[in-house]
Amino acid sequence: MSSRDAFHKLLIVSVALFFGFRPEFIYSMSSLAPVNTSERQFVPEWAKSAVWYQIFPERFRNGDAGNDPAKEELAGSWPHFVPSDWQTSDWSGDWYELQPWERNDNRGFYVHVQNRRYGGDLQGVLEKLDYLKELGITAIYFNPLFESPSLHKYDAASYHHIDNNFGPHPAGDRQAWMQENPADPSTWTWTSADRLFLKLIEEAHKRGMRIVVDGVFNHVGLRYWAFEDVKRRQQQSSYKDWFIVNRWDDPATPEDEFDYEGWMGVRELPEIREDENGPPESFADHVHAVVRRWMDPNGDGDPSDGIDGWRLDVAEKVSIRFWEKFRTWVREINPEAYLVGEVWWEDWKNDKMFNAAPWLQGEVFDAVMNYRWAREAFLFFAGEKTRITAIEFARRLQGLLTDYPAQVNYVLMNLYDSHDTDRIGSRLLNPDFPYDHFASPVDNTAYDVRKPGLNQQKIQKLMVLFQMTYLGAPVIYYGSEAGMWGADDPDCRKPMVWEGMVFSPETKHPFGANRPNDENTFNRELFDWYRTTIAYRHAHPSLQKGEMSFLKTSDDRNVLAYYRHAGSDAVMIVLNNALERQEIRVDVTAELASKNWVPGLGSADFRFDDAMLVTLEARSGIAIHSN
Repeated sequence: MSSRDAFHKLLIVSVALFFGFRPEFIYSMSSLAPVNTSERQFVPEWAKSAVWYQIFPERFRNGDAGNDPAKEELAGSWPHFVPSDWQTSDWSGDWYELQPWERNDNRGFYVHVQNRRYGGDLQGVLEKLDYLKELGITAIYFNPLFESPSLHKYDAASYHHIDNNFGPHPAGDRQAWMQENPADPSTWTWTSADRLFLKLIEEAHKRGMRIVVDGVFNHVGLRYWAFEDVKRRQQQSSYKDWFIVNRWDDPATPEDEFDYEGWMGVRELPEIREDENGPPESFADHVHAVVRRWMDPNGDGDPSDGIDGWRLDVAEKVSIRFWEKFRTWVREINPEAYLVGEVWWEDWKNDKMFNAAPWLQGEVFDAVMNYRWAREAFLFFAGEKTRITAIEFARRLQGLLTDYPAQVNYVLMNLYDSHDTDRIGSRLLNPDFPYDHFASPVDNTAYDVRKPGLNQQKIQKLMVLFQMTYLGAPVIYYGSEAGMWGADDPDCRKPMVWEGMVFSPETKHPFGANRPNDENTFNRELFDWYRTTIAYRHAHPSLQKGEMSFLKTSDDRNVLAYYRHAGSDAVMIVLNNALERQEIRVDVTAELASKNWVPGLGSADFRFDDAMLVTLEARSGIAIHSN
């Protein structure tokens, strides 16, 4: 926070104390995100208006059954065995029910599920771009798309090719790789999967959608071309310095003594060596070539045919000096490109998340995935034993906002769930476990895997109203809008539930416990609510780029009220997080009360005298705007 902003807040508090306002009201009327026009503007303008949709490619949609993986293509990924009768899994099946090829041993669901492939591909995404357009999505974040043997693709075999099973001709793509020298960009070709991805970018751009992809540059996979060269040639490999090798193989012995470091000790993810300035220069040069390839595919200096940015995986594990260089590369190609880092757990065991300020000063990233925001939101909206009051929630939100430059707060990825957490519906069903802790039956026998009920849906709708009207860029994890549920990874990565498809009910439990027979269908009511709230956000500049102030909050009534404004556009939001219907008094200035307010989202009776009086049902909210 700048000295000017600090003075601004001090002045508000001083004036309020002079006139005798209560401390909580003083706090609530302070501007949470004043725009400091003296700041150097470094975030892309378009990102302030973005509504994001996160796609886990293998599980979004199977648009081309002809490119489904063969079992040989799983080699190199955990658990390093593939049953002889393996086959792609039934998209519409009961998630926890063992497939026929999974029943022949006692390894259990959580081992076999890593061998499952459902056939999601880029053709499936292309077929559903209009679905995303209808929902109101303006930006897509893809989990890794690059060639890899695993279902999650965080173990890249190369960075310069889209996974062949995401494209139309897997065998032909494999033949094309064999003609290349992966270390020499001049030999790189465009495979069928690469070309289909470029078509997807084009079609998304036609619909006003930006594309951001996962960049995983801290580690690679066992089948990564340079790592395979090191394993084969040992000290003679040109890439021996790219990896952290603890011991070389002794050719005089029958044993393989080759030993190396993997990310977080995971052997399937060989870690890239780096010092305080980043990875070896030759690896950095390779990444630079990869950046150019995907951001300006035809190399003509016009980035409109390329991706619009990068999400950088486990970013705190990579030297910040390297990210500064990476930003320079990206912005030289596209000055409006968006960079978002995964800067998350500083100390998972002690439930401490990073304050990402060092990465968000204009030299590294534009934003981070805002898991800190998600944690506080779940405590307020979902917590039972752990619930925080509205005043405490507002205090924590202000603390988050003052951590970062004002412009960053508009482009933070405000998400509730992702491929690394349990889904929002399941989190609401298991409300008192710490965020991203004990969120799966694997490490918590009390974790409830059943379908969320109507009460959880009501809370989810309230949280969506908050998400779409709060400061920052909302993110929807694929299927949350359709009512999907699931525990933490891998259960949050189920195949997308599509309207019109018939799905088996979920009746099984991974450890044989009793559970209800849960119907698994597309939730049209929830989808319509997401679509409506997103459209409302798009319709109001104040919800995208406006300043924000909290109005009176009531510590004992679970009420949150805030005000967004930009120029002549103004929106007031009131959320009743209580378990009962109540009339709420919202203290507003005479200027606000004099505006002509009309309903926008939600239904409630409201009127103004010396304050705003609104009656809201339990766990509901409204947004009203002036006209």
